[in-house]
Amino acid sequence: MPFPYDEFDDSGVRTYPLAGRASKARAEHFGRAFAPGGSFADWLASLPAFLGARDLKAAAAAMAAAKRGGRGIVWGIGAHVIKTGVSPILVDLMERGFVSALAMNGAGVIHDFEIALGGSTSEDVDAALGPGRFGMAEETGTVLNGAINDGVGDGLGLGQAVCEYLDRLAPPHADVSLLASAGRLGIPVTVHVAIGTDIIHMHPAASGAALGEGSLRDFRYFVSNVAQLAGGVFLNCGSAVILPEVFLKAVALVRALAPVA
Repeated sequence: MPFPYDEFDDSGVRTYPLAGRASKARAEHFGRAFAPGGSFADWLASLPAFLGARDLKAAAAAMAAAKRGGRGIVWGIGAHVIKTGVSPILVDLMERGFVSALAMNGAGVIHDFEIALGGSTSEDVDAALGPGRFGMAEETGTVLNGAINDGVGDGLGLGQAVCEYLDRLAPPHADVSLLASAGRLGIPVTVHVAIGTDIIHMHPAASGAALGEGSLRDFRYFVSNVAQLAGGVFLNCGSAVILPEVFLKAVALVRALAPVA
């Protein structure tokens, strides 16, 4: 039956003093204007103490504490971190000891490989899809698959295979490549692949056996990294699904073998 036009009677609403309410935003947690000429530390301290700014401060403090205490810092890196130009900053952090290991999704290794070889990545999907050119770069499809196939065949993980290939190749843009820098610095890289999600899977050179074996090997390397993270930090940057799920399974496996009370 249809409802009538009845006004709700709010005459019995009960109130309470504002001072007695639990509130999420407080004036003492507000940001403050940044003074020109200040340091980066001053800028960071000037940010508000809630939401994203609070998380940023907490992450920075946790990383600094881990570094001081000789604990691990493992970075999960999605492809957008690379496509938006953050790689040089991460390379600097790698060189200064703030990266114990890197974990990437499949797209991450592709974009980093293209940057290392040619200094560019991230094609225009809309423009390339119609003419049938999307994902069809020769070097990416053939050379990267070849590096994976050969390395995994030699007993390496997928990430280690590409790192070692780039280290031998010394590509022209190695200085802004996470994989090339990791190979140079001896930092382990794991790559966690979902078959069919990446452009290299469209090429004849792709080997499901190599991709699957290499990625599973990398998962086990990653679990070993997570097992050493007591007192350390794991950061997930730019991966909404794959790396959070991989981290969840790694933690579950570590807890299953070494339960924590």
